[in-house]
Amino acid sequence: MSNERLRSALLARGMTVQGLAEVIEVNPKTVERWITQGKVPYRRHQYATAAALKVDVTSLWDDDRTVDSATDLAKAEIGTVYPHRHTVPSGLWREIFGRAQKTLDVLVYSGLFLSEDPVFHDLLKAKTAAGVRVRILLGDPDSAAVQQRGIDEGHQIMDGKIRNALVLYRPLIESHPDIGFRLHDSTLYNSIYRSDGEMLVNPHVYGIGAYLAPVLHLRRLTGGGLFDTYANSIEHTWGNARQITGADFASTKGA
Repeated sequence: MSNERLRSALLARGMTVQGLAEVIEVNPKTVERWITQGKVPYRRHQYATAAALKVDVTSLWDDDRTVDSATDLAKAEIGTVYPHRHTVPSGLWREIFGRAQKTLDVLVYSGLFLSEDPVFHDLLKAKTAAGVRVRILLGDPDSAAVQQRGIDEGHQIMDGKIRNALVLYRPLIESHPDIGFRLHDSTLYNSIYRSDGEMLVNPHVYGIGAYLAPVLHLRRLTGGGLFDTYANSIEHTWGNARQITGADFASTKGA
């Protein structure tokens, strides 16, 4: 039996099968089977589909597995788990940030790989010009938290990596004051990369660099809670961070 409710919801949103498949990261043929054959997707795909179509999940499926509980919703917010940051598809970072329409946040110690990407710099300029709120939070290279993270990773050069990032970001900081840059002295347990209702979360693991640690691709679902937990961490850190000054650039000489 076909799922006419799902077909109608797609039409109401003006979304195609291909479009939905791209948003929730499944094969278009899979979505087609949900519609034409009435196949019931995994619970996380049910919630992701409902979120994309901006409808209640129960309006699309009457499946017994669709349980409105905080635990189920939190699980549904996890789209993909990558075993290491370096296994995240190289274009995904730009794709996620490219979809930002309201908010683009980066909470890291150095995030050096982004600061080295000229396309990312251009994207930040384009997004702020389009009215997106952009906030980049780097660790204060002189803070105790940064020094300790360097020790934890076994290289003790975290402060140098941040100073390198500051050098690379300096043209943006000086010429685009609408791009928010701040330095924080917080102990980070995760690096967080947010674009509106989705984010990549890179947990920090003792003894290894962030590029070797896992990455969670999350999408916010109303009532889920997991996404908002990390989003609140960004807000708290931003509120306690400080503006970058000329003295910070002076300390980057030779970096």
